[in-house]
Amino acid sequence: MLEGEDPAVFSGGSLLFGSTGRPDLLGEAHTHELARHQYSSARRLAAELSDETRVMPTHGFGSFCAATSAGGDTTASTIGRERMINPVMSQDEADFVADTLAGLDAYPAYYVHMGPANSSGPTAADLSEPERADKDQLRRRLEAGEWLVDLRTRTAFAKGHVPGTFNFGLDGQFATYLGWLIPWGTPVTLLGDSPEQVAEAQRELTRIGIDRPAAAATGRPEDWTDAPLAELPSASFADLEQVRHHRAVTVLDVRRVSEWRDGHIDGAVHLPIHDIVQRMDEVPEGEVWVHCASGYRASIAASLVAATGRRVVVVDDSFDRSAQAAGLPIVSDQATASA
Repeated sequence: MLEGEDPAVFSGGSLLFGSTGRPDLLGEAHTHELARHQYSSARRLAAELSDETRVMPTHGFGSFCAATSAGGDTTASTIGRERMINPVMSQDEADFVADTLAGLDAYPAYYVHMGPANSSGPTAADLSEPERADKDQLRRRLEAGEWLVDLRTRTAFAKGHVPGTFNFGLDGQFATYLGWLIPWGTPVTLLGDSPEQVAEAQRELTRIGIDRPAAAATGRPEDWTDAPLAELPSASFADLEQVRHHRAVTVLDVRRVSEWRDGHIDGAVHLPIHDIVQRMDEVPEGEVWVHCASGYRASIAASLVAATGRRVVVVDDSFDRSAQAAGLPIVSDQATASA
């Protein structure tokens, strides 16, 4: 802890903003015990530190290392604030442990590689420019089953892209979802508007253990292939509500389990984005409309599904704001359980 006029505590994962670190990253056998230790650590911080002490955790809002999302979009906090809003401060140990374990959702697959990497110590990052790939090399890499990742926005990708490439826009949680979905060790080639965009993606990937892209290409998708470009139709939830009156379509919800339980479109197929690569055969044939909470994950999933030859539409819209307002029937697991 820093002493002085503006005290602060570097709380690690013991105390996050409105939450605590998740206790399951070392495996199921340790989860219950670590949840109890997490409770003790957080309560000790609250007991020994003053209200004005700033909380400086290792993770902020949106991290999958948080056990819950109770902190909202908070970017700063104090011990006094945590005493008021953090569940660990108001629950007894048994309730805290039970609620924490019940609320745990999936976390990125690359996390399993981070422990050994951290234990072995840092190495110098190689951020030199990746090998430049021409059209022929890109085609060969696609045919070999490697991943060609289009870094452009989902809007740009929808208008035209190289068939078989995947959209992980650099404007979202790019490294998190690419590291979560790509089979570990698969060569990845980065496709971007500019060398600067590729360099930014390369820096993000080194932080999760993907140290070197196999290759890269920049410019326009017309520069990357001689084949006709593919398009990915996009739509709103209002469009989905209308089309369901005219023809049968599959609604594919790729949000996390906790989001699905809170409310989902009646009749939708649920396939969390982190499972989609391994469970692609569960995606129904025919026309598939893919949605998430806002459109970013939907575009990733839609690009993966489209690469299998299915007809796909990505719903680029806010689920919370637009789905029910459009007239789509929304149900929840909680409502079903209490009925």
